Amino acid sequence: MNFAATQSRLARTSTALAPLREEPAAESGSGRTGPEIPDYLRDVYYWAYIDPRNVPLLDRDIVVRTILWQQHKRLQRAAFEEIEPGHSVLQPASVYGDFSANLARQVGPDGSLEVTDVAPIQVSRCRHKLKNLPQATVRHANALYPTGGLYDRVCCYFLLHEMPDDYQRGVTNVLLDSIVPGGKVIFVDYHKPHWAHPLKGITSLVFDTLEPFAKSLWRQEISAFASDPENWSWRKNTYFGGLFQKVVAERR
Repeated sequence: MNFAATQSRLARTSTALAPLREEPAAESGSGRTGPEIPDYLRDVYYWAYIDPRNVPLLDRDIVVRTILWQQHKRLQRAAFEEIEPGHSVLQPASVYGDFSANLARQVGPDGSLEVTDVAPIQVSRCRHKLKNLPQATVRHANALYPTGGLYDRVCCYFLLHEMPDDYQRGVTNVLLDSIVPGGKVIFVDYHKPHWAHPLKGITSLVFDTLEPFAKSLWRQEISAFASDPENWSWRKNTYFGGLFQKVVAERR
């Protein structure tokens, strides 16, 4: 992609996402020093990601493995296949358990990992988990405007399914704009399983009860969230009977 085309793409994306990407200014005297927690996150996921009583109980590798039907390690390996030692990596949103620490070890001391999260409690816990890994930093930021420059890789691990459609589109385009030429964005998330999958019914029930935005990934491809998918090379692999997917977008 030449420079003029890249500039044109960025201009179109900024215009389309302006209502989402403009970070609200802090009110005078509010005491707020970082981005606000989005309404959808507070309304739907307070119990899971913000409530100080629940977060320490849920932030465990065994919880992640259970939720992902014991496929977490396999999916983590699939994501890390795209990342080499020495790479600079952005991880938009903290992940429960040891994922971020393992990712920091994957990039090694010559690489760098930057984790962002919009919830202060998640930032605090992630910093604690990464305190002995100097190649990793954690920043309080909204995934819609990470403002961290360009990276070799972006690793988006089970984030999109937790967002409403407009955020899914916005975050996808922002992450695509966050990599260097030849870089990759790695999405690992849910996928519509085979019609006969024995866990499709219970997964559907869980989504309807606890994950109201997740079925968007059953209805459309992640590439459909991009404003100009033709400018990217897309590769998709599915896992566990199609219940999970890895989608890699590489800048042409």
